[in-house]
Amino acid sequence: MTAAAHVRPFERKLPPVVEVAMVALAAAVTGGVILASQVTEDPSLVFPTVLMIVAAVLELVAIVLAVRIRPFAWDRFRQVYLWGFVAYAIQGGMIEWSFAKNDTPSGPLTLLTIGIVVFSTIVPLMIAFTVARYQAVDEPAV
Repeated sequence: MTAAAHVRPFERKLPPVVEVAMVALAAAVTGGVILASQVTEDPSLVFPTVLMIVAAVLELVAIVLAVRIRPFAWDRFRQVYLWGFVAYAIQGGMIEWSFAKNDTPSGPLTLLTIGIVVFSTIVPLMIAFTVARYQAVDEPAV
């Protein structure tokens, strides 16, 4: 049995996890900005709903792309994701509280909440993936 070969981080070809996640984040933020700018009126929810669906689907795609990577520095990923999530969950909670405190109607508030959840989970995913992708990992022995 041979020892595991060392995989150099910069020599690996990885799927476009961060790129897909960035498009998801852009869709969620764009939908949120559109809603927030019209919240005092009676906003149309069609386009923001489409953007939130796109954001959620692309977030799931990014997650699937990430979890299929072997070998990967999953311990480092989990460590960074946990602390990033704590920070972004607090930020998301403060944003959510401001919308709830200002009596945002339920339709827009629901879509804004979806956007905040995407924001609070996708940014830590991008940070953790970026850190973990540059960690040296061992190739499993053949």
